[in-house]
Amino acid sequence: MWDKKPWKKVRAVEITHRMGDTPRFTPRTSAKLTYDKKNLYLIFRVEDRFVKSTITHFNGSVSTDSCVEFFFAPDEDEPLRYFNLEINAGGTPLIYYVTRPWTDYVKLDSIPIARIDIAHSLPRIVDPEIEKDTTWTIECKIPLSMLQEYGRISLPRTGVRWKANFYKTGSKTSNPHYFTWAPVTFPRPNFHLPEFFGTLIFQ
Repeated sequence: MWDKKPWKKVRAVEITHRMGDTPRFTPRTSAKLTYDKKNLYLIFRVEDRFVKSTITHFNGSVSTDSCVEFFFAPDEDEPLRYFNLEINAGGTPLIYYVTRPWTDYVKLDSIPIARIDIAHSLPRIVDPEIEKDTTWTIECKIPLSMLQEYGRISLPRTGVRWKANFYKTGSKTSNPHYFTWAPVTFPRPNFHLPEFFGTLIFQ
């Protein structure tokens, strides 16, 4: 998936900033993002070990598995309102729309979640863990019209800026870890801190 022609000209970001304790193994995680008039396209590639995927129901605790995440605030005027999209290595998603962490948020139900196309390189269930070196990918297509059902969207076009962060975790694998793209300054792992989101500038 990572080497498909549409992705070759898209620049990758690296998810390298650690939160919490140093894990025994540090995964190498890269992500790419692009768009068209109807959809947002996202891909992650993870060079990993201790890979697990056991959660198979929408909005389950996928971050306890080997998991990649994209938190994004798509309204330029409301940078603290964001979607958190989390997908485990088996392709199972969780997505909320958060207006105030953790006070006001909406869990998307199965109908809008099913509109997100997700491709995954590993089986849906990975259990027991794969302890050896394993590279896995997650690719998804997110309809902009679906996002618009929950809040105002600054539609992607040249010069539009969204606040966002990319994450890699696996909190209940045998190698617990928490990594971010934009640095987060906080005494314990916490991805729900939109004040630390980085800036995406669409080209």
